[in-house]
Amino acid sequence: MANTTSPQGMLPLTPAVFHILLALADGEKHGYAIMQEVTTLTNGDVKMGPGTLYGSIKRMLDTGLIAESDERPDLALDDERRRYYQITPFGEQVARAEAQRLAALLRAAQSKQLMGGTS
Repeated sequence: MANTTSPQGMLPLTPAVFHILLALADGEKHGYAIMQEVTTLTNGDVKMGPGTLYGSIKRMLDTGLIAESDERPDLALDDERRRYYQITPFGEQVARAEAQRLAALLRAAQSKQLMGGTS
């Protein structure tokens, strides 16, 4: 069921949801690959466990941020039990809106010289 709320109405996102959207932004992935991508994107600062991942995925499916993919890799190369997820167009809009929100916060922090820079 897709969410009819505007992307801004979904904000702010939890860190877990934003990390999952970022991990899926460049293509579909299965759960373990999402966990690995989050670890890579955060230089190891965030290690998402299965409970957080799959709880977030369930809510994200329900709100239309992501969808389960119908496409499957060659079974010789993959485990048939894996489920693959992809970001939806709505999920992309929400991820962009969250990135813009966070960028504005960073600019505000810079203007207050909390990041060592000046505006």
